[in-house]
Amino acid sequence: MLSPIRSSIFLAGCSLLLAGLAVQAQVVGSQHDLTTGGTGQGGTALTDQVCVFCHTPHGSDTTAPVPLWNKLLGDPGAYQRYSTLATPSFDSTEAPVGSVSLACLSCHDGTQAMDVVINGPGSGNYNPLGAQIDPGAIGVMLGAPVPVLGTDLTNDHPISMQYGGGGLTVADGPGQAPAGALGDPDFNLPFMALINGQPIWWVDSAAGNPGVRERSDMLLYTRNDLGQQEPFVECGSCHDPHNSSTQVVGQVAFLRVSNAASAVCTACHIK
Repeated sequence: MLSPIRSSIFLAGCSLLLAGLAVQAQVVGSQHDLTTGGTGQGGTALTDQVCVFCHTPHGSDTTAPVPLWNKLLGDPGAYQRYSTLATPSFDSTEAPVGSVSLACLSCHDGTQAMDVVINGPGSGNYNPLGAQIDPGAIGVMLGAPVPVLGTDLTNDHPISMQYGGGGLTVADGPGQAPAGALGDPDFNLPFMALINGQPIWWVDSAAGNPGVRERSDMLLYTRNDLGQQEPFVECGSCHDPHNSSTQVVGQVAFLRVSNAASAVCTACHIK
């Protein structure tokens, strides 16, 4: 019979295991699961590897802006950007479509099959030009049940843009809301920290702890396309591709927080 101390350790270990399984279940069985166990368009019985459609432990694209990326990226110049509308209230500068947004668009622009990967499941399936895992079951995104954005992004929230009209740099200092002023005062100031000496920014959401970077915050992505390192808004700012748990009736899956009462919008926008 286990002692009380060992019993506590055993129960704690079980709790951690169950917590890990709960996190895993946010992808497994979701619309980003392209096996037959998922709820997305199509699905293949040729592999049960859920992660392989986006990531690979070996032979990944080292030029991609996301870790161990296993898909072909599109041409940044192939997308029509929001700034081409010349909207007067749009006061940020757009960089070429890139960063994590380019990875999201490798499926969501509908220009290639969703199961095109560089390193297919199993051994000996590496192809730097990309190849489909199951051409008979999975094709390009059709728009149902998941949205296809196409290459015209003018009717979508701007991406690859300076946060809040720009104005923030690494000189504003890590660990707290930066001292610098945003170009547009109608945005909440983000927080900044350093990881491995590199700056990261985020905007607190109401769901997390103030001043602590968490998955439920609106993440900003560091880019230096405009001459200095500064925070940019990307697809991953509002969406967490690994978390489908925020999906409720009438709302969008994979949001970082529920958008009830426009909570996603008002995390960044002062309205």
